[in-house]
Amino acid sequence: MAEGERGLGEVQREHWQQTYGAHPGMYGEEPSEPAVHAAAVFRAAGAHEVLELGAGHGRDALYFAREGFTVHATDFSPTGLDQLRAAADVQGVGARVATTVHDVRAPLPLPDASVDAVFAHMLLCMALSTTELHTLVAEVRRILRPGGVFVYTVRHTGDAHYGAGTGHGDDIWEHGGFAVHFFPRDLVDALAEGWQLKEVHAFEEGGLPRRLWRITQTLPR
Repeated sequence: MAEGERGLGEVQREHWQQTYGAHPGMYGEEPSEPAVHAAAVFRAAGAHEVLELGAGHGRDALYFAREGFTVHATDFSPTGLDQLRAAADVQGVGARVATTVHDVRAPLPLPDASVDAVFAHMLLCMALSTTELHTLVAEVRRILRPGGVFVYTVRHTGDAHYGAGTGHGDDIWEHGGFAVHFFPRDLVDALAEGWQLKEVHAFEEGGLPRRLWRITQTLPR
């Protein structure tokens, strides 16, 4: 990773730490719509263990736990994960939730073929280079069991903020302190090579609104 990319990653980590500290539970307690969809997909696939990447303060991880899944939640913000663990105890699902502070630029802290499903809501469209994204998806493939399901969401190049703010190259644009990698469709297809691409679903979220894709892909058995 180039020096500039390393610097941007560290700046983003600090920004999210400060944001979670200043705005505890900033996304509320209700799960995202993609998480509700993913829970149904995971259940239909017979999944029991779910890894969530970029779990933040945990609204989706906690929902998966309430739905009966065993959840391993990761994020690069210790503050967000502290909030997640406290909420898990309050909701009575602490025994089904594990947390690990982890930056997805590093290998995932799990053994090969150890989880049934992986979920990531807007994690892949953080300030990750295309090379880092390919490495991350290869790691997801490594830790999934055969037939495992990967559901993730990303903002795409049709979003109103694409091309606005400060450009960092590689379709990464920073607006309001948050750097986003906006996905063209060919990047979705490239990241699905060797997988079974089940769905690329367009949806909108938030007040702008943000324009996203929800991608579902599975490993061959």
